[in-house]
Amino acid sequence: METMVGPGRPLFVLFGSSIVQLSFSNGGWGAILSDIYARKADIITRGYYGWNSRRAVKILDQVFPKDAAIQPSLVIVYIGGNDSMGAHSSGLGPHVPLPEYIDNMRKIAIHLKNLSDKTRLIFLSCPPVNEVKLRENTSSYFSELVRTNELCRIYSEACINLCQEMDIKVIDLWTAIQKREDWSNACFTDGVHLSGEGSKVVVEEILKVLKEAEWEPKLHWKSMATEFSEDSPYDLVASDGKTTINPSEWTFHRDIQWD
Repeated sequence: METMVGPGRPLFVLFGSSIVQLSFSNGGWGAILSDIYARKADIITRGYYGWNSRRAVKILDQVFPKDAAIQPSLVIVYIGGNDSMGAHSSGLGPHVPLPEYIDNMRKIAIHLKNLSDKTRLIFLSCPPVNEVKLRENTSSYFSELVRTNELCRIYSEACINLCQEMDIKVIDLWTAIQKREDWSNACFTDGVHLSGEGSKVVVEEILKVLKEAEWEPKLHWKSMATEFSEDSPYDLVASDGKTTINPSEWTFHRDIQWD
């Protein structure tokens, strides 16, 4: 597929369930990354509310075709929270047994690794949940939902162990979010999905991985070229009245000066 607009930039794809689909809402981590990587990389989401690893595996070839003319430079994967929910007596629902979850995540990783020699991966492990807030926000439309912090921990550890085995960069969100003292209330909108504060934790951890990764080309934002960044006589005129000021790298609009 040809690019719809040019010039071509590195492509970052966020792939997963609702934490990906909602990553541009409420000051989400996808929106923050898009701002940080403005004029450096195109960040797109392939997020599917309520999905588990079983569904994700089935659409890999459609979302990430191996014969695509342009392959992602980076794929950030989050799948696991829905898998970790307790099994429903009917057999319906998003629960995926732990061994199958691990096997599905392995299939996803292998598929993405094989897209190109330059496609890099970061997996996000299952974050914690605020069980009290989750119970308060559960609608009567749903049958009983079993979602606990302990189940999240188990699936988080399984994801981390798999990534370490496969030499894939992984972020332990279960631990990272709980480092904040007020995490249970500050980091979620409904006990499960990330608030702006929770998203800031995700962004900080992603940038840390990108900065430390020994990848070529480097994918940390400070190491990437800014598009059309040359000086221009059309820029704002400096106080000397003779030169102009190039705004291409300005970041002062950000509340947080990300590293």
